[in-house]
Amino acid sequence: MSYWVNGLACQQISVTDRAVSFGDGCFTTIHGVNQQAKMLNEHVARLINDSQRLKISQPDWVALKQHIQQVCSLQTEDEFVVKVIISRGVGGRGYSSHGFTSPTVIVSVSPFPNNYAQLQCKGARLIVSDIPLARSPLLAGMKHLNRLEQVLIKQGIDECAADEAIVLDTDGIIVECCSANVFWRVGQTVYTPDVSHSGVNGLMRQKIIALLADSQYHLQVVERFATVLKHCDEVIICNALMPVLPVQSIQISQQQPPLQFVSRELFEYLFLRCKI
Repeated sequence: MSYWVNGLACQQISVTDRAVSFGDGCFTTIHGVNQQAKMLNEHVARLINDSQRLKISQPDWVALKQHIQQVCSLQTEDEFVVKVIISRGVGGRGYSSHGFTSPTVIVSVSPFPNNYAQLQCKGARLIVSDIPLARSPLLAGMKHLNRLEQVLIKQGIDECAADEAIVLDTDGIIVECCSANVFWRVGQTVYTPDVSHSGVNGLMRQKIIALLADSQYHLQVVERFATVLKHCDEVIICNALMPVLPVQSIQISQQQPPLQFVSRELFEYLFLRCKI
């Protein structure tokens, strides 16, 4: 992996950085292809929106965009992952954010996951996580740095040797997956969870919603319990890297056999459109 901090090649940040002390910041994860950052404008717009919601002083966005493009131009692999973190900056001990005017900008490049192509063929195996997401409308939708819930969810995924997990909130409502958003189809109607109370409004989720608005499918943004998955024809998951995967099975509980899904109608409609 390679790292840059405030535009300079570097692998260290201050121990007093707010990202370390409080997870005080936001991030985005970009799919790099052939020395280009896919959906770069959308990723920068996300960082602007989320940092403004957190009332973080704004970095030079034009310079950051140019830096990301420069970093991508240095890559020799066909595909790679660029992660951009915006922290409130360095200093202080307590919670007060007064006086922080110089955010820390961290850019990293890592290898592209090698399992997505395989999962596009065979489908992803999901569990339903027993770790709920707290309902927090103040932070809902954004990719902030407080990811302890996801760390615990991923532990459960690894223990079950699953590919992903359906994640519920504290009221038992479907929200998303650990690192992806989720859609399910019943006939010509497609459903996706409301993420206004918790979860991440992913860029690929937004793209799929826009694609479905101009399609034969009818989209509904809903709050539903996990039992609805027993009655659907197809489930897909998505994020900026995948970009979309079919779901092969969902293990709702250890006492029941996993739900199986054969149809790939929605996946096939979206796959090439989401790769563009």
